[in-house]
Amino acid sequence: MENGRINALTYHLSAVKSGKRCFENAFQGVARMVLDNDISKVVVNGKTTYDFGIFRSGKKHIIGMYDELNSFVSYVKDAAEGGSSKEMAYVLIGEPGNGKTFFVDFLCAKYRQFLLQEENRKYTFRFVHMDRIGSYGKITTIESQTYEDPMILAMSLFEDPDENRAFLTREIGFSDGEIDNIYENYRPLGACSGYIWNDIRNYTNGNITDMLDYVEIVAVPLIESLGTVTGKYPAKDKITSSSVDLLGEESIQRLMHISDTHNPYRFDLRRGALARVGGGGIHFSDEIFKNKKDLVQVYLGVIQNRTIEIDGFKWPLDTLIIATSNNSEFNRFLSEKEEAPIVDRCRLCYVTHNTNYRLQKDLTAYAIGSETRTTLMREYLHQDPNLNYAASISAVLSRLPRSEKLTPIETMKLAAGEVAGEKSIKTLAEVIDTLNQDPDITKRFGQKGLGQRNLGRAIQLLVESSETNEGECMFAYDVFRALERVILDYVNDANDRVKYLEDLKTAKGLYRERIMTEMFNAYMDEPLAIRKDVMNYVNMIIGIDAENLGPDKMWKYKDPQTGELRALKIDERYINSVEERIGLKTREQRETFRTSIRKIYGQKISVEPNYDFMDNLELVKAVTDVRLKSDIAGAGSLIGALANRTNEENQKLHDRMIQTMLNKLGYCKTCAQKTIEYFCTQEDEK
Repeated sequence: MENGRINALTYHLSAVKSGKRCFENAFQGVARMVLDNDISKVVVNGKTTYDFGIFRSGKKHIIGMYDELNSFVSYVKDAAEGGSSKEMAYVLIGEPGNGKTFFVDFLCAKYRQFLLQEENRKYTFRFVHMDRIGSYGKITTIESQTYEDPMILAMSLFEDPDENRAFLTREIGFSDGEIDNIYENYRPLGACSGYIWNDIRNYTNGNITDMLDYVEIVAVPLIESLGTVTGKYPAKDKITSSSVDLLGEESIQRLMHISDTHNPYRFDLRRGALARVGGGGIHFSDEIFKNKKDLVQVYLGVIQNRTIEIDGFKWPLDTLIIATSNNSEFNRFLSEKEEAPIVDRCRLCYVTHNTNYRLQKDLTAYAIGSETRTTLMREYLHQDPNLNYAASISAVLSRLPRSEKLTPIETMKLAAGEVAGEKSIKTLAEVIDTLNQDPDITKRFGQKGLGQRNLGRAIQLLVESSETNEGECMFAYDVFRALERVILDYVNDANDRVKYLEDLKTAKGLYRERIMTEMFNAYMDEPLAIRKDVMNYVNMIIGIDAENLGPDKMWKYKDPQTGELRALKIDERYINSVEERIGLKTREQRETFRTSIRKIYGQKISVEPNYDFMDNLELVKAVTDVRLKSDIAGAGSLIGALANRTNEENQKLHDRMIQTMLNKLGYCKTCAQKTIEYFCTQEDEK
């Protein structure tokens, strides 16, 4: 028995036994790839869920999608462990532009990278010296058409399974346990491999040593453009698509060589998309329900039996099938009742839009683009530091359904894991549960809204506008106009249009509040001025009841962020002004509010010592107002001073603020000027 030849079957079997190469099905491969990477726990919308590191690695990785990724991983894991999932396809359903195709493409790219590692490589076999046999004409080598693993051949070397097991034990030294493990993934040889192996057996009189001379082991090519290992089949129109694209067909070329009319090798399976991923690959069917009925029927057979069937010949497959579909196509498909069996064979996953505005910042960054942008005249195009924020909150607010229990801003803040006044995350969880009971998918949480493509269009409109090109800056406030244009042009449903335009108004209000804070920081010549004042208020209400407070109202405390001892003068006038701004009139209301702030402080500081209360918009706004009013006798007079620059003092203040914005806050001349102008108008005042 020759064991030395590196492309011999026995060499491959020994490599599997020693662990240098592996034998596993597609599900086991994908599950191992995901679960071997780091896994962490996160809390999303009030529920603990898992976050898989593999989906967060790389330059342009997946953002959010926690529930969908958990669902996918448990599906693959169940199939890898032999559960019912292995007879199902995984179908992602959702609105256009929410990342379904991006997710599948990302997964396929990661899987190819995973298989490039030496110990994970996929191998297949081919038959050589076929011209000796006689009935194959000038065909000399024949590769397994479905990229079957050499182990599949090893389990079918002899007609008698017991003889086969004995051979593996005797020649390679597999133990009984190892053989049982291997046989869990047993599947018969495909029609043509089986037929050819039989021809070789007859030609060599069943001498196994001679038979194995006709076999060579080769690595499966991982070139993306070949469609091997990860292949995609996009839905085509009704006339050009046929089952040939999936399964393959009779090959005229081969018939010219093969004299034996019964030989299944006359079918060319590689013409179809399925055979190329048949050896432990991922088959991606884009917009599966757009295909015409007979193709969907073909999928039904493939999904359930994992075989390609032509003219009664069968080729078993080992494939993970992932598909996508949008809501409207899926609903149309469901309304045709006779198509129930295919949906029955699918694990459906309804993909929501991203509803966390903090995560949306990364997605918005994808839409804006990572390259340095230029104007039409090739000048550098500056990006307003508030642009990402303005675009992100506008997109996220449009995706949040209305609810009696929560205002849109409260919903947005809770969905990002932030504090929303008195409202707790439990309220949001209840709202989501109630909405998700609705049989109409589009009414569920996060299912409707402006998708990533709409956001991309808005950014395009912003960049092509003459103001942007003239000012050489993407000014944040202009993104609202661009989004309004997108809503009017691309949103068909009248009710959705009205809701989105309302959400845009809310977003403008939030932008206004952010600008107030920015102007205060600019006025104070300090990027984190408001943050300091907010933390001063928090520390004052913690220290106001301290036992070691002297008559001078000085309170010494240890700063949890730096561990240093700090002294703070407790200014009751300041505390009272802030609480008046929030609208707390009575002593009880004030005490309740202070208690809630102390409680938040207690909960957050142990988990994230740098927590700064800047997500508590109500408090930030109150502190901003108080400081603007006390420092400059009112925001009105700061507006007045900036608007009326006839006297020298006002001009100096204006110039100093512009300098701070340019040097410390990341603005350029255009957006600094425009932001100050916007601050001086009364637009979007709540």
